[in-house]
Amino acid sequence: MSIAKLRNIGISAHIDSGKTTLSERILYYSGRIHRIQEVRGGDGGATMDHMDLERERGITITSAATSLDWNGHPINLIDTPGHVDFTVEVERSLRVLDGAVLVLCAVGGVQTQSMTVDRQMKRYHVPRLAFINKMDRTGSNPFKVVDQIREKLHSDAILMQYPIGKEQDFEGVIDLIKMKAAYFDGEQGETVRYADIPAELADEAHDARQKMLESLSMYSDDLMEMLLGEEEIGEDLIHKIITQSVKLQEMTPVFMGTAYRNKGVQLLLDAITRYLPSPLEREIKASPVDNPEEEIVLKADPAEPFVGMAFKIVDDPYGQLTFMRIYQGTVKKGEMYFNQRTTRKERFSRIVRMHSDQREEVDEAKAGDIVAIMGIDAASGDTYAHEHKVCVLESMFVAEPVIKMSVQPVTRGASDKMAKALERFRKEDPTFRVMTDEETGETLIAGMGELHLEIYIERIRREYGVEIEVGAPKVSYREAPTVAAEYAYTHKKQSGGSGQYAHIVGKFEPIPEDAPEEEDRVYQFEENIVQGRIPKEYIPSVDKGFRDSLSKGPLAGFPIEGVKAYLEDGKYHDVDSSDMAFQICARGCFRETFLKMKPVLLEPCMKVEIECPTDFQGNVVGDVSSRRGVVSFTEVNGPITVILAEIPLAETFGYSTDLRSMTQGQGTFSMELARYKRVPASLQEDIIAEKKKQQLVGAK
Repeated sequence: MSIAKLRNIGISAHIDSGKTTLSERILYYSGRIHRIQEVRGGDGGATMDHMDLERERGITITSAATSLDWNGHPINLIDTPGHVDFTVEVERSLRVLDGAVLVLCAVGGVQTQSMTVDRQMKRYHVPRLAFINKMDRTGSNPFKVVDQIREKLHSDAILMQYPIGKEQDFEGVIDLIKMKAAYFDGEQGETVRYADIPAELADEAHDARQKMLESLSMYSDDLMEMLLGEEEIGEDLIHKIITQSVKLQEMTPVFMGTAYRNKGVQLLLDAITRYLPSPLEREIKASPVDNPEEEIVLKADPAEPFVGMAFKIVDDPYGQLTFMRIYQGTVKKGEMYFNQRTTRKERFSRIVRMHSDQREEVDEAKAGDIVAIMGIDAASGDTYAHEHKVCVLESMFVAEPVIKMSVQPVTRGASDKMAKALERFRKEDPTFRVMTDEETGETLIAGMGELHLEIYIERIRREYGVEIEVGAPKVSYREAPTVAAEYAYTHKKQSGGSGQYAHIVGKFEPIPEDAPEEEDRVYQFEENIVQGRIPKEYIPSVDKGFRDSLSKGPLAGFPIEGVKAYLEDGKYHDVDSSDMAFQICARGCFRETFLKMKPVLLEPCMKVEIECPTDFQGNVVGDVSSRRGVVSFTEVNGPITVILAEIPLAETFGYSTDLRSMTQGQGTFSMELARYKRVPASLQEDIIAEKKKQQLVGAK
């Protein structure tokens, strides 16, 4: 296998944009499967949706990996979920991929989750192509979608194709580089037929090509000169400019088609192999274990020492399956390699190439490959290498959970089974948390949304045969200060022998809501100690003491955020001062001073995108207002209205049922965390009273 021809790509999009349907067509046209199955078909569901729950609900829950070949190019393909509840699946897939396809609906355009996926692609610097799907739907408009990519995603979107026909009359596309019409013949659209451009579209196609060339000339002086000189422009030059610009993430080439009607998919595959980078063209950086500040660049070379990253863990009946991206070197079956986090040496007993839930055993895997390893005990994000203390790859971003539920088995004997299931899911999914409520002793699970937790509860019932009672969802509130406060606090303890002494002076300030995104908005620490008033080794102890105090606030025991601590002065004792004395001093100081900062409760507010028939718009908007929501944007697309709103999470429980009943079953919505916002004073009192009541019950 030539690494230069290998492509590692992911397919990401908003809910119901047709990602899985597109993946199914890609597998069919590449000869990986011999029969197309539909997501909601009666024939067992799509290949990449291998879980029963996915097939029943017609949604993707876990990212599925497969490998295929297109015109001599091996491709590792990962199909990811669209629901924000399973956002970690997208996050960890993009972390290890070299390129991506952003799928957009020709009617819906750039939707909320498309923007989230776009942010994730930019976070990991993943080059991408865009594919406008569902061109056969009523109301489809690819030109409007291109404008939205430019406005909402701030990316230079350039159309590479022009549609032949629209909506239900969509027949094919005009390739603006070849200047030929492409049609998709045969029962499943498997034969691509090039023909002359229809006469009635010749002028429009010429204008569209001119527009494309003018946009591309911004990335090439040669092309600019040729355009000004009205010279003939060759295809090779156009391909070269697009390839370079995509790799530098300067532009997004846009293709179109309808996966369900089998049109446009082969041309997208050609573009994937032509424009998206191979592992050789991606610069992957790691940090030495002993020196996190330094950077080393890994080479996609099978002959170099091995470095790989475990990006996803799956437990199945045969043991733990660890998905791994090989960044450098070669791994061989039966060899021993080192986990860089635990420094443990582990045997890679089996290496398998995945095709959804099927496996194909291989003896070795080389740089650039994505495989699954059996027989190792890894956690998501672990780096493996040929020896210990080599380097660590930057881990993936993990969002904080926003919703909690209490769970307990119906029968007492099933506690062990439930604990086993929760431990397995916690290991597999970093956004799924398990904890025990200190006051009530209940087992709590926390996650990204109602659907996220609902799916795990259903999986416990099915996979472990445990019936579970679920408590009402609880919101993860936060406590935050509103005013600054100064402190001068002394910790002094004398009990014979060496005592404890620490004295600190400074102030706390609230972190403003509009602080830049790259800053830590939970807690910041700054010290201005001069002339050794506190020895250098005790300053981290003060920081640690403050940080430890954030887990439980004085108002109602919720985590604290939005505090900036300044340490400006202090005193110490030669004998009695110690690391522990300064930590205890900082904790006591924080507890005492935080109450002077007039703390308030913050609640998670969700950014909600609702699609409903225009006839029901009034009812839906009225309902949003009754839930303390604020509508920020409304757009009418013929029979469908799109409403963007911000609604407190506490008011969204059970919203899917309410929306369906309001819109005769036709309304859909998606939501993601927007920000934490201050709770109205009247509600704050109720929340604190309720929390105190729980504490009393727990104490009894």
